[in-house]
Amino acid sequence: MVFTLRNVNKRFIDNKKDLEILKDITLSIEDGEFLAIVGPSGCGKTTLLRMIAGLDFPTDGTITENDVTVDSPSPERGFVFQQYSLFPWRTVIDNVAFGLEVRGMDTDERYSMARKYIEMVGLSSFEDSYPNQLSGGMKQRVAIVRALVNNPNALLMDEPFAALDVLTRHKLQEELVRIWEEEQKTIVFVTHNVDEAVFMADRVVVLSQRPGKIINNINIDLERIRDRTAPKFLELKKDITDLLQI
Repeated sequence: MVFTLRNVNKRFIDNKKDLEILKDITLSIEDGEFLAIVGPSGCGKTTLLRMIAGLDFPTDGTITENDVTVDSPSPERGFVFQQYSLFPWRTVIDNVAFGLEVRGMDTDERYSMARKYIEMVGLSSFEDSYPNQLSGGMKQRVAIVRALVNNPNALLMDEPFAALDVLTRHKLQEELVRIWEEEQKTIVFVTHNVDEAVFMADRVVVLSQRPGKIINNINIDLERIRDRTAPKFLELKKDITDLLQI
């Protein structure tokens, strides 16, 4: 087990009002699992992911990683944001190597590792380019491998493909599945897109309207790469979509 969440609640105080965001979240995430979290807008998906990352904290309940309480960010948890969050003054290779540089790794070694991951996502010819010279899909590839190069135990992803066009999004979904199969990392992927969740994940956790509660865990027992037109794929999409209407 990588992550265990027990009776997690989250509330915010806004204009002296107590807003309940998440309620009684109990969840286990297995080592090497690809888990997707879906739910209506505002149901607390991103807040939940941030708490798993150690960027935010429960009001009540506990979150542990390998039986150790998550109480701060860690290099063991790579985070990929919806916005690319690349340093505009750094080239692709310097963006990817940033975490290794912070850790004090030798220049030649960190560039060698960065090049390996840049090649993995087909951007070797762009390693000296700056973010403003890249397309949205290319920027997100850089953001993904910048997280992966630090060899985290888990990759936490907050709607990373939401701003992309459909064709680019589908291509990156396939690419992420391929990387996951090669790297065997635990991935927790937040999305509002049911098709995306069914296409990539081993399991989909469905949250209710705010306050977000887990209303179902659905195992996606389909071989990869998945056929979006297959009857079982469409049936799973419908089942999850129907749950989101509740």
